[in-house]
Amino acid sequence: MTENYDLQKLREDFPSLKREIYGKPLVYLDNTATSQTPKCVVDDIVSAYYNSKANVHRGVHTLSQEMTDLQERARRRVKEYINASSIEEIIFTRGTTESINLVASSFGELLKEGDEIIVSVMEHHSNIVPWQLLGQRKGITLKVIPMNDEGVLDMDAYRKLFNEHTAFVSCTHVSNVLGTINPVKEIVAEAHRHGVPVLIDGAQAIAHQKVDVVDIDCDFYAFSSHKMYGPTGIGVLYGKKEWLEKMPPYQGGGEMIGNVSFSGTTFAELPFKFEAGTPDFIGIAALHTAIDYIASIGIDAIASHEHELLEYTTRRMMEIPGMRIFGTAPEKDAIISFLIGNSHHFDTGVLLDKLGIEVRTGHHCAEPLMHRLGVEGVVRASFALYNTKEECDRFIDALKRVAAILE
Repeated sequence: MTENYDLQKLREDFPSLKREIYGKPLVYLDNTATSQTPKCVVDDIVSAYYNSKANVHRGVHTLSQEMTDLQERARRRVKEYINASSIEEIIFTRGTTESINLVASSFGELLKEGDEIIVSVMEHHSNIVPWQLLGQRKGITLKVIPMNDEGVLDMDAYRKLFNEHTAFVSCTHVSNVLGTINPVKEIVAEAHRHGVPVLIDGAQAIAHQKVDVVDIDCDFYAFSSHKMYGPTGIGVLYGKKEWLEKMPPYQGGGEMIGNVSFSGTTFAELPFKFEAGTPDFIGIAALHTAIDYIASIGIDAIASHEHELLEYTTRRMMEIPGMRIFGTAPEKDAIISFLIGNSHHFDTGVLLDKLGIEVRTGHHCAEPLMHRLGVEGVVRASFALYNTKEECDRFIDALKRVAAILE
């Protein structure tokens, strides 16, 4: 275990981990889909609903002022956490998916027929479909970065995709299936060499490694609260101010306006230009608490602990006959996707659930990647700051039982 990492104390912060499933202690290994939430975050949500609930930015009364302060404090905290240059560059959305759709819709208005957008073969559907919809509307084509059998992007092939029609690059920081940590700085630098802006999907990176958007130099970075121990339904879009100022609003309504008349409308300054309607201000405020929670442990300590679990579990899984692990990149996050021989992923997942082990099965919203791997779906186990080596052992023991049943 990582030195000074008080795992048992941390687990006390997550009451859900004390549950039993079919009479067995819960082993939660579906953290890539969503993380569990510490008590401090839930307590802040409850307190805000009981004591401070009032609409933000729209009232001179005390409760409205208090809630506005809590929301904008969270915006400042996000700015600090990812090292953005300004709070004007931090836009609150409902999740990574909406953040990407916002860019596809708004930045897409700056594109023209014949333009090309580069994505990778390992993208989540939310970083494929919005660009396809844009392509259908505007005659834009997608180009795809291939990968090798380890799950590493072919950077030589990436460089060859650029031409005079290349207008945008959108790529995941960490694959939600393979765990591959992509070389995002190199991806951005190459795109910028051609004058092309880049969006990075950070949903799977934000809770597991240090993210510095200035260092990466990306033009946009998207992530979700619920994957970083925060509430559901909250997302963040970071965008460089120079681009956000050029982009038209994503939605129309209250808060995003300057003045409205029937002869025309002017829009609010950043970031409110992209935040139409009443936000989940209580969830946004609680994101601040979730970030503070991560910071109190230390992102480097979390990454080190999760990497230990990844290496240990991978090594033990390979002792099981017929084990097939998908994604063996040298730079990898704490995600293991696998199949046992030719058994169906769904059968494996159902049997593991009966033993108290919660994993994810299916194509994981990455069907093009499944086609590249030559499978219909995989089983995925993914780790978080609260998982233990003992849980990994229980997972391995359960896998051995499942493998015997499915022989």
